[in-house]
Amino acid sequence: MKTKIFFAIFFASIFSFNAFSQTNEQMQPDQKDVASIDSIMKAVYEVISGDAGKPRDWNRFRSLFHKDARLIPTGKNPQTNIVGARALSPEDYIKRVEPVFAKEGFYEKEIARRTEIFGNIAHAFSTYASFHKADDKEPFSRGINSFQLLNDGKRWWILTIYWQGESTEIPIPKKYLKSKKG
Repeated sequence: MKTKIFFAIFFASIFSFNAFSQTNEQMQPDQKDVASIDSIMKAVYEVISGDAGKPRDWNRFRSLFHKDARLIPTGKNPQTNIVGARALSPEDYIKRVEPVFAKEGFYEKEIARRTEIFGNIAHAFSTYASFHKADDKEPFSRGINSFQLLNDGKRWWILTIYWQGESTEIPIPKKYLKSKKG
């Protein structure tokens, strides 16, 4: 009986290890996506952009984020006028946007960036414009993504993307419409 239990546990651990390994292999980033701040920022905008119904490469998306990463949209409640924020994991973000991306095209393009770096940490204010089609001339929205990034000595990781859309009450200041690297 003990032998059967041992082999059951042994084989279960082998199969669960293989499943874990396959997941990790899928999550391995393309090194060119995470080699620099420029490359990881370019990758995140590329992976979320696409035509309506076009599947996004969510494994590529996941590979850009630290295991404890958060995506935090902000916004004003129209009924209460209170500004709030909601922290999402990368998985929560995927679940939230997949139904929207299935119905609507979404292209987010970086139009300017201001970056500050100290040691292994970086902060980037990335001004964006959002479009429904790649060739749209006018964005349907703009705003600022605040990226916090970590370099672990081997690659860059996104820890947080915290964003606010532009409004008539809060237009994007001119200084955030020009790029500046720190």
